[in-house]
Amino acid sequence: MGRLHAGIDGRLREFIEAQPMFFVATAPSGGAGHVNVSPKGMRGAFAVFGEHQVGYLDYHGSGVETVAHLRDNGRITVMFCAFDGPPLVVRLHGVGTVVPVDDRRFAALAGAFGDPPDQHGVRAVIVVDVQRVSDSCGYGVPLMDYRGDRDLLVRAHSRRTAEDLAEYRATRNAASIDDLPAFS
Repeated sequence: MGRLHAGIDGRLREFIEAQPMFFVATAPSGGAGHVNVSPKGMRGAFAVFGEHQVGYLDYHGSGVETVAHLRDNGRITVMFCAFDGPPLVVRLHGVGTVVPVDDRRFAALAGAFGDPPDQHGVRAVIVVDVQRVSDSCGYGVPLMDYRGDRDLLVRAHSRRTAEDLAEYRATRNAASIDDLPAFS
């Protein structure tokens, strides 16, 4: 049986910060459009700002669904699974805000992540104001061994200039697969 929590306390915070991977779910408004679930990872790319606020570094990628959905309606769920140790699933339901690299708030937020693998390829910080914190047993989640982060994303971004990345956002991340605006 799952439990509700008043916020992200010490035990839950430790669990969240120890996970090398998490999942983000968003959907457009209304009944049409595609629901999106994205796997996220890389150590140092997620931060707990407080009992009711978290954030993660959003790297350039092939899709821009999360950003477009958040700009459409803000709804987001972040899920963490224990793939080793005691079984546990933690879900954070809330309202997300996109803070792009060219926003004046970006530098202060990005500084909260300590020493992530590479901030050069980051296109935004996603800030989530958490409204509901719950956990469940995770008995059906498989046991898996973590071998390390892939370095492909970091290597790919290290070859691009800031101008290249701005062009990428403007041409390849302008809209979602449902034609919702993301980056202009």
